[in-house]
Amino acid sequence: MPYLKEVRFDWSKVSNSNKYPFNIPSISEVTSITFESDVTFFVGENGSGKSTLLEAIAHKCGFAYQGGGKNNIFAVDTVNDADFALEEILTLSWMPKLKDGFFLRAETFFNFAGYLDELAQDPWRGGHSVYLPYGGKSLNEQSHGEAFLSLFLNRFNQKGIYLLDEPEAALSPQRQLAFLIVMHQLIEKGNTQFIIATHSPILMGFPHAVIYDFDHCPLDKIAYKETDHYQITKRFLNDTEGYIKKLLNES
Repeated sequence: MPYLKEVRFDWSKVSNSNKYPFNIPSISEVTSITFESDVTFFVGENGSGKSTLLEAIAHKCGFAYQGGGKNNIFAVDTVNDADFALEEILTLSWMPKLKDGFFLRAETFFNFAGYLDELAQDPWRGGHSVYLPYGGKSLNEQSHGEAFLSLFLNRFNQKGIYLLDEPEAALSPQRQLAFLIVMHQLIEKGNTQFIIATHSPILMGFPHAVIYDFDHCPLDKIAYKETDHYQITKRFLNDTEGYIKKLLNES
């Protein structure tokens, strides 16, 4: 069963509902979101609000904006006040509350890898032992996909909540399937909860997952085979030549 049970929105704290991020259509009328599965997906087009909400939940859980574990604090070039605004109206309901986990932001992942490299050069901050939870070597010495899988295989093996923003960004289809196996193994142990913002029809096919559709206003649950990701992919694969001709207006 999931550890994070519910996220509640207190709109009475919002002085200007026409200001970002409070004016995002998918969440502007939401009072609460429940988590009924160990795996929950946030899906929708770019700009639909899925990553914004995931980041706000991550901040509320105690993770830094740029990602990592709760004890990983490193600088990023730009952090906007609006990035933290949504967090201030959220209340998280736990049973029990978790103290560990990881927040993965694909776009800042190698900033995190560089942060680990800096720690590894300083014996007073852990030296090369900092690599142990990440496969024993620098994430920057691995390909993007290898580094992601190394993180999943080694760092995600303890009780925690794992918030992932578009993890498929570095994963080939084959490695996405490998990640599904990792997720299944971790869920079977009963130690983990995943909340994942994704565009991947492969990942969101995970059995018994709950999918929230951010293209629906307000956001609502959607069945896997009803998602645009599944429907478009299926039509494309079933008739690739015909789909491309229609798309490009070729006869």
